[in-house]
Amino acid sequence: MSAQLIDGRKVASNIKENIKKEVSELKTKGVNPCLAVIFDDTDPTARKYVSLKEKACVEVGIDLRVHDIQGTTTQDDLVKSIERFNADPEVNGILLQFPLNKGLDEKDAIKRIVPEKDIDGCSSYSIGKLIHDEPSFIPCTPYGAIKMLEDYRINPAGKHTVVVERNNSGKSLAFLLLKKNATVTICSNKTTDLKGKCQKADILCVDIGKAKMITADMVKEGAAVIDMGMNVTSNGKIIGDVDFDAVKEKAAYITPVPGGAGPTTIAMLMHNTVLAAKMQAKIL
Repeated sequence: MSAQLIDGRKVASNIKENIKKEVSELKTKGVNPCLAVIFDDTDPTARKYVSLKEKACVEVGIDLRVHDIQGTTTQDDLVKSIERFNADPEVNGILLQFPLNKGLDEKDAIKRIVPEKDIDGCSSYSIGKLIHDEPSFIPCTPYGAIKMLEDYRINPAGKHTVVVERNNSGKSLAFLLLKKNATVTICSNKTTDLKGKCQKADILCVDIGKAKMITADMVKEGAAVIDMGMNVTSNGKIIGDVDFDAVKEKAAYITPVPGGAGPTTIAMLMHNTVLAAKMQAKIL
């Protein structure tokens, strides 16, 4: 029996419908939520992701400012772009769309975003606030994963949850799951006996950046599988970190790629942008 698909597009659509109403109400008060995105226009994947965010902004009524960087952009140029958006009172949130140009220091760039505009929640300050259960902005990808679990009434409380991760997104998801009283194991591609650890997971969340790394023999019968991976094949097809066709015959729930974590990530980006606009307008 095939797993039930966790439809990220449907979850995102419901979230965006509520955001659209919020934005409309804010505009009657003179508040126009605005997102600024900085990205490498020469990277086809980055261009694709930015176009999806642009579409979402149009859907909900959020203003979008796009700043594309070129191969000649220096670290100093990048920092100046961020600082301009930091100082612009009309910009509520700033997003760095990765990957940036080779040679640019992404970690340093993240640090340059002021906390009140760090709507992807990826700076050390924001991660620290999340750990102390005082988040301003929850990182968008793990936030979207939690929303999918909630929408499909998959309760992590008391469940053995395994997060296979490579970056702060996975670590943030682990903290969010702990907050929901899950028992969480964090793994990487270097973990000893990764297969054995994944096999014990009632909920398996993957963001490792390696196409089809999680195979059916690594998944517990009846598990819920959240695939947050995005990998582009040589022919331009987007696939996840989970071997979807094989794993769906074993899991109880599974997210497709595309159509799972991607849409909910963008929806939560819209949510965080509106939240930033409210905070900066002192409406909350």
